[in-house]
Amino acid sequence: MTAAYWLTQLLNALQYSMLLFVLSVGLTVVFGLMNFVNLAHGTFYALGAFIGWSLLRATGSFWLALVGAPLLVAAIAAVLYGAMIARMQRAGHLAQVLATLGLVFMGVEVMRIIWGDFALDFAAPPLLQGHVQLFGLVYPAYRLFVIALGLLAMVALWLLLERTALGAMVRAAVDHADMAAALGVRVDRLFFGMFCFGCALAALAGVVAAPIFSVYPGMGIEILIPTLIVVVVGGLGSLKGAVAGSLLVGFVDTFGQVLLPQLAGIVVYALLALTLLLRPQGLFPARA
Repeated sequence: MTAAYWLTQLLNALQYSMLLFVLSVGLTVVFGLMNFVNLAHGTFYALGAFIGWSLLRATGSFWLALVGAPLLVAAIAAVLYGAMIARMQRAGHLAQVLATLGLVFMGVEVMRIIWGDFALDFAAPPLLQGHVQLFGLVYPAYRLFVIALGLLAMVALWLLLERTALGAMVRAAVDHADMAAALGVRVDRLFFGMFCFGCALAALAGVVAAPIFSVYPGMGIEILIPTLIVVVVGGLGSLKGAVAGSLLVGFVDTFGQVLLPQLAGIVVYALLALTLLLRPQGLFPARA
């Protein structure tokens, strides 16, 4: 186990963490803002990957797929919000869990019907198909792109939530939605916009992950549990929590497989259990 080996694992952990961040930040803000348990978030991740694959085949452009898939998924989320999500917002968590769990299985079957039940290859753009020499290490350029995209998303979301009037309204609604509404914030529109935005981020994560993991109907179910763990560990409605949770889960999972391969399947759940025991509200919740 040389220094190059450990640097490779460090980059792998960072790449996985950035992917988890892009996927989980939309879910944690929606959960913290709307108090809505959306188990179908992983389905939007898979749907983004499939729509991106179709756009890639139709146009030959990875970049068009990267931009177009989140926009199309946001449009689908807008329809779903009007048809179901808005009506179930006050139905209680149990009803929300059952309804969105039903959407998960419906989504998997719809994707199987449209795209088939086999894994589909999703090629990275030619610019990112090679390798980069980094501190004596040869590392895939596309994985470095994923790390850079995640860091860019962190900075952009921090600027949006901390330095704009829209971000102030989101933070106020997360802290106390009724008081924000009394002060003139259109909380209903804010809910709608953030739900669509969160689903678009999930679709973006799906397109970004596709060249690494390929595209298949069950990919949304597999990524859902790590995403929920990130939300619980980090804390609801908090950008800082999404960053901390994604980094913790990404590094614990990656290095757990390296250092404790016999226990690789439980180390992330041990992190979850420890968090629930010591700090059940998460590391950086937006509200108590």
